[in-house]
Amino acid sequence: MKKVVKSAIMISIMTNHIVLFEPRIHFNTGNIARTCAATNTHLHLIRPFGFEITDKNLKRAGLDYWDKVNITYHDDLAAFMAYVNGDENAKLHLITKFAEHDYSENGLYTEQSNHYFLLGREDTGLPEPFMREHPEKALRIPMNDEHVRSLNLSNAAAIVIYECLRQQHYQGLERVHTYEKDKLK
Repeated sequence: MKKVVKSAIMISIMTNHIVLFEPRIHFNTGNIARTCAATNTHLHLIRPFGFEITDKNLKRAGLDYWDKVNITYHDDLAAFMAYVNGDENAKLHLITKFAEHDYSENGLYTEQSNHYFLLGREDTGLPEPFMREHPEKALRIPMNDEHVRSLNLSNAAAIVIYECLRQQHYQGLERVHTYEKDKLK
């Protein structure tokens, strides 16, 4: 949570978080990190990974914005849950195709909570026992299940974070930016 002083009033600004459970594909993680950098979203990575995060691999993948992303690493799901349980303003959302609630329900993402969007592994999703412990936190992105098994992880992360930001009126983001060489002027 960030605190901003406007006049003599202290305003608390909550933080949005994308959490990847044991990510396997470095390109997905890289795309999600770019989305986090563009949206001021905190990225959490839960070990183990299906790739190595090294300077050499980051440069090869063109991730020159990695240093602009606020990243927290967690050793396992239990460590992440301890972290979230220590945040009194936390609201955890499990992003899964098995949910009964829609991710875009109005009023879901208030500015008074730190929203954590937990996405599962590309190949197996979130652990079933964990999901069964928290069914009320599960959110689904509507899709045609007859055509595809699931959405791409980086697309799913972008979809949910931008809906969250839309409901929060894109707080802290530029809705219009003027460029020196603006292609539309």
